[in-house]
Parts: sequence; C-alpha cells; structure tokens
Amino acid sequence: MSSTVVRLLPVDAGWLGKNEMKRFNISRGRGPVLVVRASVASKSLECQKTNVKYPGKEVHIGVLGASGYTGAEIVRLLANHPHFGITLMTADRKAGQSFGSVFPHLITQDLPNMVAVKDADFSNVDAVFCCLPHGTTQDIIKGLPRDLKIVDLSADFRLRNINEYEEWYGLPHKAPELQKEAIYGLTEVSRDEIQNARLVANPGCYPTSIQLPLIPLIKAHLIETRNIIIDAKSGVSGAGRGAKEANLYTEIAEGLHSYGITKHRHVPEIEQGLTDASNSRVTVSFTPHLIPMSRGMQSTIYIEMAPGVNASDLYDLLKSTYQEEEFVKLLDKGRVPETRHVRGSNYCLMNVFEDRIPGRAIIISVIDNLVKGASGQALQNLNLMMGLPENTGLQHLPLFP
Repeated sequence: MSSTVVRLLPVDAGWLGKNEMKRFNISRGRGPVLVVRASVASKSLECQKTNVKYPGKEVHIGVLGASGYTGAEIVRLLANHPHFGITLMTADRKAGQSFGSVFPHLITQDLPNMVAVKDADFSNVDAVFCCLPHGTTQDIIKGLPRDLKIVDLSADFRLRNINEYEEWYGLPHKAPELQKEAIYGLTEVSRDEIQNARLVANPGCYPTSIQLPLIPLIKAHLIETRNIIIDAKSGVSGAGRGAKEANLYTEIAEGLHSYGITKHRHVPEIEQGLTDASNSRVTVSFTPHLIPMSRGMQSTIYIEMAPGVNASDLYDLLKSTYQEEEFVKLLDKGRVPETRHVRGSNYCLMNVFEDRIPGRAIIISVIDNLVKGASGQALQNLNLMMGLPENTGLQHLPLFP
C-alpha cells in the first residue's frame, strides 16, 4: 500500500511563524512553497494548508461555559495562538467575575469578564467553542448567528441518530435540523469534512483514544469486529468540575473507581465510529474507570486479529497510517505508552502488543483527556475550519515529570 502523497502548494509564508517555517520546509527561493505529506490510509492533508481566510488577522473567539475544565484549557491553549483572540466568555454561575479570579493560573491573560449566556453579545465574534454540559447546548447553539463557526465540546451533536441520543442521554434532541449539519470532528479521520464545516461535534475523550487506533485497523480488515474489549482509565478531571460526592478526594484517592458499567454514554459514540469504518454493525465491551490523578487517559484494547494476520501487521498498518501525523505517534516496538508522556499536550501515543492468547493482540493508547481528548482537538478542528495549519497554537510539548 502506498503510504504517502506529496503536494507542492503555493502559500503566503508571511503568516507562518519561524518554527512553522522550519517545520513545513517553506522555501523562498522560487516563491514560497509548502511541502505537504499525508498517509493515504488516513485523510489526505493536501488541502489542509490552502484557503487561508485569516492570514495575519485576529479571529474573534467566544468561549461558552468558560468556567469549566475544558473552557480553562481552551484559554490556556489560545494564549499562544497567533490569530485567535477571545472577545466573549460566558459562565452563568460566575457571571460578572474576571477569569483570573476563577482561574488564577491564567491571571496574566487579558480577557473579558464572564457574562451569562443570555447576556452574550455575538456581534464581535467569528467562532465559538461551546463547553457547556450536554442537554443545554442544543438550544443555545440553535440560537446563535448562522455566520459563526462552532466547535461543540458537549455530547449533544456527536450521535447522528437522534433517537439513539434520547435513549442514552434521556432527553429528546432539541435541534434535529442542526444534527444533520454537524460533522463529527475526529480530526485525523475526517479532515476534509471538518475544514468545510460550520458546526463540528468534538469527540469525547474515551472515543478519541479508542477510535484512533481501531478505525485504520478495521478499515484495512486486519482485525475482527467481534469481541472487542476496552478497559479505559481517566484522570478525575474527565468527570467535570461540578461538585459531586463521588469525586471528593476521599472518595477517589488511593483507589480505582469503575463507573458506567455496560451503560456509559460514550459507548454509542465509539460504536458509531467503528461501524462507519466497518460498514457493518460493531458492538464493543467498554468499561471506564477513574484513577487518582488530575488528567490523563489510557485505553487498553483487546482485539482478535483476522485470519493470517499477526501483531506486526497491525503495527505496520498503524505506522503507515500515522507516520506523517503530528499529533498521533506509534512508539517503537515494545515501548509501552504512558499517560505521563502526553500530559498537557495534544499527542496520542499508541502501541501494539501480541497477546499470549494466539490470534489476539493488545493495543494501548494514551492521551491527555483535557487536550487531545477535548480542548486541544477542538482547537485543531477550528484551525482547520478557519483554513489555518491545524497545529497552530498546539505545539506545546508534554510536561514531564
């Protein structure tokens, strides 16, 4: 299988920073040219850097639900974005307060005070990150101006089947017409659709860590779609910032907490993506756990290989799929991915191991649940929607130790 395509694209290099010039090998000798490589097994990158709408111009950003963990992470990431500036922040319970008073670690940022959603003025906003809880987002997005680009970090637009949404979330879908428009934003899988979208449903954290390794393998028919077992663990920030008894320190510390057994709401999202890859119905066994750390996520996936396939074949396919990707990395054979190696970054690290049971393999995939699992992927998607290089503002290296 051919693994790479190469395109030479004319670009205006003036809006690229020094590091981006170096990374993308911009040549000024015969006019700026951008060399773009992409794995054929994943979506092509060849259109990714074209049609830049905002070279050198600030894009005005609104953050709805800014007082939660994902809202704060959006603000942290945007602090280093050369083109996106925040002009609107909402938080109903914190309305009237400065952002620095709620999150002192971001007190150095020049940000507007937070307001209630009902008082929000969108006249000076180009794009919105919606970080509101599920069930509240649909009505709000339905009322936003149609010219806004929107990345929704809630679950409200992830499931295409609105009946399935009601079944798993216990609420009727309030914006079915928008659901038809929404694009599911697993960036490395759906770039072409995302860059032309107005409304992107940002994937959940567990589904991101699970689908990135499984979708290429299913598409290549290297693994069976039956008997997929997923044991996933998340830092406590994955449960949100709301005050809950189950998330108290004394409830979480020094232990492991399984939850949502057989009925976690990410199950239909995972199965939707794997079913699309397979073109036939896929069901999985999925059990999530909270572990006593602030952030980080590991999905350990047990799969059955197709006849005649071995673990090296899986490794080679994932390597060819992601070798040119910036944020998805396959480790050297035998190296175990660890959550401490992605903390604070937009990376997904993964690897494949042969099981001692013949015909089976184990995949380990790790992400930071607040970055690649939420706000980082949201920024990656909005960069695409705005015609900017998708790594803009996201080149934070992991924090270690």
